Amino acid sequence: MSIIVMSGCATGIGAATRKALEAAGHQIVGIDVRDAEVIADLSTCEGRRQAVADVQARCGKSMDGLVLCAGLGPQTKRVGNVVSVNYFGATELLDAFLPLLRQGRQPAAVVISSVASAHLAFDKNPLASALEAGEEDKARAMVEQAGEQGGNLAYAGSKNALTVAVRKRAAAWGQAGVRLNTIAPGATETPLLQAGLQDPRYGESIARFVPPLGRRADPAEMASVIAFLMSEAASYVHGAQIVIDGGIDAVMRPAGF
Repeated sequence: MSIIVMSGCATGIGAATRKALEAAGHQIVGIDVRDAEVIADLSTCEGRRQAVADVQARCGKSMDGLVLCAGLGPQTKRVGNVVSVNYFGATELLDAFLPLLRQGRQPAAVVISSVASAHLAFDKNPLASALEAGEEDKARAMVEQAGEQGGNLAYAGSKNALTVAVRKRAAAWGQAGVRLNTIAPGATETPLLQAGLQDPRYGESIARFVPPLGRRADPAEMASVIAFLMSEAASYVHGAQIVIDGGIDAVMRPAGF
């Protein structure tokens, strides 16, 4: 039985993915603020350090897979937490767990990004340099001082930088024998989406965000792609971002791929 570590496993895409991976016979070590094997707040440096330490205590010297689902949306009240969880809560766990993954059996990792990551060019991303430099306080201050645009900047900026961070790790991870990919979900029926719909600042634009397929995704539809990427069937898929959005990105950027 393989051991897969997951962040954000308690709700939404993470919960659906946990169910799919457990059905495939994997043992899950979950990280979340509740209902998980490891309880940790990834919005803080201490929380991330504690998560790493607790996972290492449970897994020993190896793990076989890593799925990073933890994320916050633009409607989050403490908007700086969006940057901390979405970017640092993923990149720090990636780097901390690579040595354990190298010792695993056919190891692979998947990071949940967003279709929004492709709608902001990295060289136009105001948060890019601070995030790449590890300047968490600076990036948090930038979004907290951005007024009404802070939420969108925090979300799109962090997801864009996260996808770039994953792609920049492809060479080293490939040489280490560990596959690493991202998925970019569109609108998916999760508690995160429902919170956004209820927010007076973002609800209307989220409601209008309907893809050509005419409906939002079910979390299980994201989970099935993640399960594929974690399986031997995806043995040559590495450094990719798989867009799962019902066609909205193709409509918005038909020549931008």
